[in-house]
Amino acid sequence: MSVSIRPTTAADAPLIIKFIEDLAAYEKLLHEAKATEADIVRDLFGPSPKVFCDIAEWNGEPAGFALWYYTYSTFQGRHGIWLEDLFVEPAMRGHGLGKALLVHLARRCRADNLGRLEWAVLDWNEPSIQFYKSQGAIFMDDWRRCRVTDGALEALAGQ
Repeated sequence: MSVSIRPTTAADAPLIIKFIEDLAAYEKLLHEAKATEADIVRDLFGPSPKVFCDIAEWNGEPAGFALWYYTYSTFQGRHGIWLEDLFVEPAMRGHGLGKALLVHLARRCRADNLGRLEWAVLDWNEPSIQFYKSQGAIFMDDWRRCRVTDGALEALAGQ
């Protein structure tokens, strides 16, 4: 039995969409999952990608993914990684796939002299919260994420 992590290719777009939809269903946010295979191909595999994805495999079979991009900390004066999505299929949990994905990204941070690895987790997702704490994550309860979308984004942009 083995765990492996590999970068994605454009041929993985349907698999990435499946993982995104499975994650959205798990988080009770399927109604918000609007990404298409064309979006994934354009943004991850176009001429100048700004977002990246790795697949976790268990015995050669895709079982989870991590979708991430680079950030920048003005305080540190260094780039970091924002982990947008981490998901392992429920039937494949317990094999170390989530940890392997985090380790993979942490090693990328170390190899590229990046200052931090960050992500968010829903406050009701206790299994994930406990998992992240066991990996050394520090919860930044004094920071609140902000988001502007749809009509509010249009209004802010002056449309």
